Amino acid sequence: MKSTPLSLLAFLLLVVHFTALHALGQTSSPIRLAGREATIEPRSTIDFPTAGVLRKSTFSSAVEFFQDGGLLVSLSYGVFTRLGIGISYGGSGILGSNDVTFNNAPGVNVKWRIVDETVRSPAIAIGFDSQGNESYIDSTKRYSIKSPGLFIVASWNYSLLGYLSIHGGLNYSLERNDDRDPNGFFGVEKTLGPVVSFLGEYNLGTNDDSRRSLGRGRGYLNVGLRWALAEGFVIGFDLKDLLKNQSRESFSNRILRLEYARAF
Repeated sequence: MKSTPLSLLAFLLLVVHFTALHALGQTSSPIRLAGREATIEPRSTIDFPTAGVLRKSTFSSAVEFFQDGGLLVSLSYGVFTRLGIGISYGGSGILGSNDVTFNNAPGVNVKWRIVDETVRSPAIAIGFDSQGNESYIDSTKRYSIKSPGLFIVASWNYSLLGYLSIHGGLNYSLERNDDRDPNGFFGVEKTLGPVVSFLGEYNLGTNDDSRRSLGRGRGYLNVGLRWALAEGFVIGFDLKDLLKNQSRESFSNRILRLEYARAF
């Protein structure tokens, strides 16, 4: 097991997570996170942000399970109507019998929606997110899927047999040891009835296609489902890297995600 004082932070973050779930159960009425009845717009597709933000005084807590016994815990809060912040921490080997390797540092994110959506123009948000996805690789100082880093993203929402949301943006990750290029991404969310949403995302991977990188120049194609099982609670399942951009994969990464949210 990798010895690091950050393991204590991981434990404390897990405690805060489940304590928050209990405490929030005593607060005001819950909210919906997926489907036609969602009361909060999507804040991310799968790995990348949208222009959506949590409503003011809304708290979200999420746990993500990934390959190699990986676990990521995140907490988010809507500070103002257009401003949200968050923190996350996790590692690989937490579940199962492999050695535990924690991420080198907690992830932090800040998102500010600078323009609201109108009939003629999309919502636009800028921000920073240092949390990459899946395992952290010490030798190259990066996550398997690099963090967004600095980003700008635009989102459009349409009424189409429910709702259809389209997102696109640019980002510049600070994980640059193997590739320093900027990157682009696109995503969609389509509601499938009152409580289910389909997600699709394409990460161009232009910052992960050099000779020293993990990617092979195909980009990352991801899809997923979100199901609002109950008010304030959503379960998600993702299939990632369907184009096999990273040769170590036989099919795709399979991710399970649980999220709970409450408004104060």
